[in-house]
Amino acid sequence: QVQLVESGGGLVQAGGSLRLSCAASGSIFSINAMGWYRQAPGKQRELVAAISSSGSTNYADSVKGRFTISRDNAKNTVLLQMNSLKPEDTAVYYCKCNVRVTGSIARFELWGQGTLVTVSS
Repeated sequence: QVQLVESGGGLVQAGGSLRLSCAASGSIFSINAMGWYRQAPGKQRELVAAISSSGSTNYADSVKGRFTISRDNAKNTVLLQMNSLKPEDTAVYYCKCNVRVTGSIARFELWGQGTLVTVSS
């Protein structure tokens, strides 16, 4: 009933930019924390950026100064602006949201389907 849909991945040259979007749909009462993770070939999945309900942000050291996470609460959407992309940024990017469904007090962790970002040198 509730799902996350990602978009914005693709192929870009080093130094270029991409903007990832993740929108939650369904009977959502509220969304707490949201974040972006990535997994490159042969590596563990890692946190890229996260944003709390109050707007507080946290970034991996490797992307600080280049990536910006933001949220649009009215649209239940989390965005990741990726600038000055490097080949080492190549990975599948996943969004995650902690949501409360309408009619329930319980909270659930939801993951997007993943979107591939490829940065060529």
